[in-house]
Amino acid sequence: MIPKVFREVIDLGDGREISIETGKLAKQAHGSVVVQSGKCMLLCTVVSNYQQSDVDFLPLTVDYREKFAASGRYPGGFFKREARPSDGEVLTMRLVDRVLRPLFPKDYHAETQVMIQLMSHDDDVMPDAMAGLAASAAIQLSDFPFECPISEARVGRINGEFIINPTRAQLLESDIDMMIGASADSVMMVEGEMKEISEEEMAEAIKFAHEAIKVQCAAQVKLAEAFGKKEVREYQPEREDEDLAKKIHDMAYDKVYAIAKAGSSKHERSAAFETIKEEVKASFTEEELEDFGGLVTKYFYKAEKAAIRDLTLNEGLRLDGRKTDEIRPIWCEVDYLPSTHGSAIFTRGETQALATVTLGTSREANQIDMPSFEGEERFYLHYNFPPFSTGEARPIRGTSRREVGHGNLAQRALKGMVPEDCPYTVRVVSEVLESNGSSSMATVCSGTMALMDAGVQLKKPVSGIAMGLISEGDKYAVLSDILGDEDHLGDMDFKVTGTADGITACQMDIKVKGLSYEILVNALKQARAGRLHILDKLVETIAQPNADVKAHAPKMITRVIPNEFIGALIGPGGKVIQELQKATKTTIVINEDPITEEGIVEILGTNQEGIDAVLAKIDSLMFKPEVGSVYEVKVIKMLDFGAVVEYIDAPGNEVLLHVSELAWERTENVSDVVNMGDVFDVKYFGVDPRTKKEKVSRKAILPKPEGFKERPPRDNSRDNRGSRDNRGRDNRGRDNRRDDRRPREDKKED
Repeated sequence: MIPKVFREVIDLGDGREISIETGKLAKQAHGSVVVQSGKCMLLCTVVSNYQQSDVDFLPLTVDYREKFAASGRYPGGFFKREARPSDGEVLTMRLVDRVLRPLFPKDYHAETQVMIQLMSHDDDVMPDAMAGLAASAAIQLSDFPFECPISEARVGRINGEFIINPTRAQLLESDIDMMIGASADSVMMVEGEMKEISEEEMAEAIKFAHEAIKVQCAAQVKLAEAFGKKEVREYQPEREDEDLAKKIHDMAYDKVYAIAKAGSSKHERSAAFETIKEEVKASFTEEELEDFGGLVTKYFYKAEKAAIRDLTLNEGLRLDGRKTDEIRPIWCEVDYLPSTHGSAIFTRGETQALATVTLGTSREANQIDMPSFEGEERFYLHYNFPPFSTGEARPIRGTSRREVGHGNLAQRALKGMVPEDCPYTVRVVSEVLESNGSSSMATVCSGTMALMDAGVQLKKPVSGIAMGLISEGDKYAVLSDILGDEDHLGDMDFKVTGTADGITACQMDIKVKGLSYEILVNALKQARAGRLHILDKLVETIAQPNADVKAHAPKMITRVIPNEFIGALIGPGGKVIQELQKATKTTIVINEDPITEEGIVEILGTNQEGIDAVLAKIDSLMFKPEVGSVYEVKVIKMLDFGAVVEYIDAPGNEVLLHVSELAWERTENVSDVVNMGDVFDVKYFGVDPRTKKEKVSRKAILPKPEGFKERPPRDNSRDNRGSRDNRGRDNRGRDNRRDDRRPREDKKED
């Protein structure tokens, strides 16, 4: 018997719906829902242990996976089983995690797992836009301590009109692709890419998405009420001691304030703060420290945070002595690495990124194979964050989710400025060498310069800046180019990238409730001023893309050939193309245009002579002589009945020059007129209707000798009784021979 099912439907306003259902699947989880739109179905389950973990943070794991069966496909690779998550899945996990995590109580440390699975796919529905809704709806049906329902929505804009959760096809026409996460009261997360939009347009897009999210949050509340809202579980809260907190605040606040105001470097400041912390701990006995556990450290950091925030709000000063809108000193350099196709260093304060560019063919494109999307990227960026960049020693266990997320942000910032007709596959790699605030934005800046150094003709240079916000009541301060410490103690961390004409990408995490759109727009405008300042520094270093790629970098030529010539260029078993690549020291890639079915030939090589040789071979294969035209040829083979000649302009294209077409006079031996290697002109007559072969003539362009008489053409008419065609069954006698034909005996006597 099918259990009772509870269901709520969300109307998207344009004929599309999203349904949230519970009661049928995964009932042993602490909360489970199925979210469906069209044929797309997500199953989300949530579980949280009832015992607190022995850690001082929330061990929350958000896992998003797409099942290949959902789209009727097999997993690629040797092992036909879903394995490690793809970058696309990791990015969706991050989007959901960033909205959920702040809504759990700060003292809730039970291990918690949110699992979202794509069970059925619909080409017209992008599942990542519903993952946040599914996670929050499942939590609402559980007994977790969770502040309020949230949801996420994608917003696009087509022809000036905003649209919620557009299809992938609609996104191709949209100038905005933003994901917004929010509760009914507050926007909490924004991430996306844009085509150079203004700050006001970005704020309008966020508002539009927030209105749709409010409806989705209300639907979750109704579903939980219908299902039966569970009592929130009890858990062991962290120990608190207000008297101890006040005591430590009084001991540390002024000292921290003074050090923060001194404007020292990261390591000096960290060492000074550590000294104050040790002094505070030294004021307690060993028994007290053992009794208080980690409270002393906790309250010290609380006092430290309060002092630094107050310094900024009261005096407009920051930890390194800068004003709120001041950018740290910047220096840049391009062409630093001699062997790469392009390279650049960007250093801003204590943050440094070294970017490299590698150019390749379509064979090097990044293949994306997900159940919800198959395709390839001809421009992609990878971001590496080694532990030495922050002065730490720790094991490296593969690419972290953070590295995937920051690399994706920088890629989205730059990709719109790479021309559509760029023939190369372009890979940018950012190596973060120092980090104290926004290495992802340093990656955008170094990536821009490295691309220009490599000769990629960027439409416009792109810069990026990380911003912060500190607010208390009616007072607030927007911080430009934040430090790592300011990232942790602020109320908003947002990164904005763009050209001189508008925003190309953003990533925001808003920690304060009810942030007004006025403050948001003001913060974005201050970010624009800082972004333009940084852009000026980039342009001072390299004003425009290099006119050509470097001498040691591969040159790329693309040639389109008709479909019927693809086989000839490849050759039997690939013999022709392999020998051509070896002889010319080039890489040749042939793709077929899915629409025109023409062959798109990519020729990559460092030697222009080799590229020219490949082009000549292609021209040769595609050579089609025109009837009536004269061509220069070379004799390449001598035969009894003629000479085989090769077109000089199309090596490899051969044609027979019959002995009868060598000269006006009768030719007994071919070598009497031409020899091997001779070069001369011939006239092309097309396909001879009698022999069905191409016909060329040397004699046709030679002057006719004086007094020359041509033989009369053979008469093939059927009414000529002497013709061979006129022979019938009754006309086969010897007496029917032509009168002018001499007897065999007479011929022998001659």
